[in-house]
Amino acid sequence: MNKWILTGLATFVALMTFAQKPADFALWPEGAPHQSNDPDDQAMIRVYLPDKKVATGRAVVICPGGGYQGLAMDHEGNDWASFFNQEGIAAFVLKYRMPHGNRFVPIEDAEEAMRWVRRNAENFNVKPDQVGIMGSSAGGHLASTIATHAPKEAMPDFQILFYPVITMMPDITHKGSHDNFLGGGARKKEERDYSNDTQVTRVTPRAWIALSDDDHVVLPANGLNYYTELYRHDVPASLHIYPSGGHGWGFRSDFQFHLEMLLELKAWLKSF
Repeated sequence: MNKWILTGLATFVALMTFAQKPADFALWPEGAPHQSNDPDDQAMIRVYLPDKKVATGRAVVICPGGGYQGLAMDHEGNDWASFFNQEGIAAFVLKYRMPHGNRFVPIEDAEEAMRWVRRNAENFNVKPDQVGIMGSSAGGHLASTIATHAPKEAMPDFQILFYPVITMMPDITHKGSHDNFLGGGARKKEERDYSNDTQVTRVTPRAWIALSDDDHVVLPANGLNYYTELYRHDVPASLHIYPSGGHGWGFRSDFQFHLEMLLELKAWLKSF
């Protein structure tokens, strides 16, 4: 009990100190259940809060991509904060640990990030039943893994996926993400279990998915197959396929359809 009181007080003090500036927190101050192979790789969460005058109570945990080998923390993470804050949404950018073949490492980071936001919901002016998850590329695989595998307390209320890796099946997966997440000698059952299009149910949270038709890094079939399964299970979903842009554009303004993408995402967020 004392541990949670101290954690809450520390969070409150940080919020009062940083106000609208981002604040960084260690996700596992007392150590994570599964240790990373890299002891210097620590999970962190960066908090960006909207002005209280426009805050809606909604929040999103953001998982940058990087093939489960590194993280594109800026254009797939921190750069998104201003967009969400302008929409009255609190943004929590997750620096999750790399798996090095141990899938439980990033999964437990993302699940704990969801729990952490909900535990601190009152301090952050967030509604616990309006916490979503977002991910790009391999971060999209992690986000969709949480959306299809997480226990109730860590299950997101919505998901936003950019050019996501969805499947772990060798024919259309992203090989680097596959090998880093599952290890080079992954078994077929593990590949099936973390092919998230096969894990969709009627209680999977609603989704917004965006990708480019000319993406030759993560094949568009990943996002398309996920959308198809969401549709088949009566899960509300919105799929946006842009004619060009390749892979990894994130929040970069030189993406040809940047403005259209922001308007479409904004409209979707206001639709529920």
